Amino acid sequence: MAARPAKSRNREHSAACLRLTQLLPRIARGMRRRQDLAAPDNAAPLGPRHVAALEQLREGPLSVGALAGRLELTMPTVSGVVADLDRAGYVVRTPDVTDRRRTIVQYTPEKEADITAWLDDAAASLARVLDQLDPAEQAAFLKAMDLLETELQPKKS
Repeated sequence: MAARPAKSRNREHSAACLRLTQLLPRIARGMRRRQDLAAPDNAAPLGPRHVAALEQLREGPLSVGALAGRLELTMPTVSGVVADLDRAGYVVRTPDVTDRRRTIVQYTPEKEADITAWLDDAAASLARVLDQLDPAEQAAFLKAMDLLETELQPKKS
């Protein structure tokens, strides 16, 4: 089989990049809509940062500082997100017993099942799509997303 001319490959590459540039904002909006639709009825209005924080807390309690690091947000921003989640009844904040200056955040025990159901439902469409890919395709897709995230990170001087 003969190789395609470079000009044709460049046009296809440009078209693929344009298509992804158009798709990614639509996908992000669709994921946010899913999160909103999956939210429990009694939920205070919470945005993507709140959902991202809840997602990080799935693995267990975290300090506000650790949560800020994982979310790549400032401490004041994450403190506000945690305060919103606390007011909504989704998390509890307790002083760290080893360092009283640190605050530990975790799911409110009574709300854990609701939060898990909410996050799982919000991610269900993504899970269904990934299930349509074989393991090698899933790995390639996730690798591409990781590479894109790395590429879009601010350059350190």
